Amino acid sequence: MRDLSPALAARLASGATTLCQCWSLARRDGLVLGFTDHDRDLAFGGLTYAARSGLAAAEASRELGFAVSGGDVAGALTALGITEADIAAGLYDGAGVETWLVDWREPEARLLLDIATLGEIRRAGGAFVAELRGLMERLDAERGRSFRATCDAEFGDRRCGLDLAPFRGTGRVLGEPERGSLAVALAGSFAPAHFSGGRLAWTAGANAGLTADIRTHAADPAGTRLDLREAPARPVAPGDAFALTPGCDKRLATCAGRYANAANFRGFPHLPGNDFVLRQAGPGAGAVLDGGSLFRAG
Repeated sequence: MRDLSPALAARLASGATTLCQCWSLARRDGLVLGFTDHDRDLAFGGLTYAARSGLAAAEASRELGFAVSGGDVAGALTALGITEADIAAGLYDGAGVETWLVDWREPEARLLLDIATLGEIRRAGGAFVAELRGLMERLDAERGRSFRATCDAEFGDRRCGLDLAPFRGTGRVLGEPERGSLAVALAGSFAPAHFSGGRLAWTAGANAGLTADIRTHAADPAGTRLDLREAPARPVAPGDAFALTPGCDKRLATCAGRYANAANFRGFPHLPGNDFVLRQAGPGAGAVLDGGSLFRAG
């Protein structure tokens, strides 16, 4: 049940409404943008909601109880704040969205319809459709620990306990990139694959402040080559600088052998999985499925 302000209730009861929808969008970097499907700009709450933005409501759904509701908002990639480069850079991932029903004659007569976050953004040509995820979506998120063979700590966090400083590196781009593949010069000597599965953070150039996932780190005739999982959102030029953090595949063998951090391993490597159920019983190489220890000697 929503409480309508007297002014808005009077507008709705008048029989002739002058309503429009407005959206405020708060990006991860703190920038807040306002849009409306009205034909002129509106201002309230200290924010101007831009008209002629090409933004409009698409499909929406509301559910009773704890079911997750959501919807879509569609628009054009215009110069009014939303650009393809910023979307590709992830600046809109998880952005907060407020949807308002507003009387455009008197913006103070308005109703907050929904609070959501941006989910999947689909692009096609010069247009996009963004998924809106309601507040109940947070109830679907996993909380607490999970019992699995691999570690459930974030690499380098308090639970992991590993100081990443000795494993990090820096470098610069040597030549023109080939899609997501970069020829680079690293400051220091690192074994091939040291940064495979890690993160690259741009510190200079058009992509400064953005990050990227590293697929592979390999030796190259020109020095070193880094293959990224996705091409950089903005153009990369020779000399662009970056910082590197290695990755972790969350396996006990990696934690112990590569990082000497087995004491802080947060997984359950000896917990039998589904493959154990399918394993054939009988003597031979490996454990015998007789109910005894899988790690006994002999």
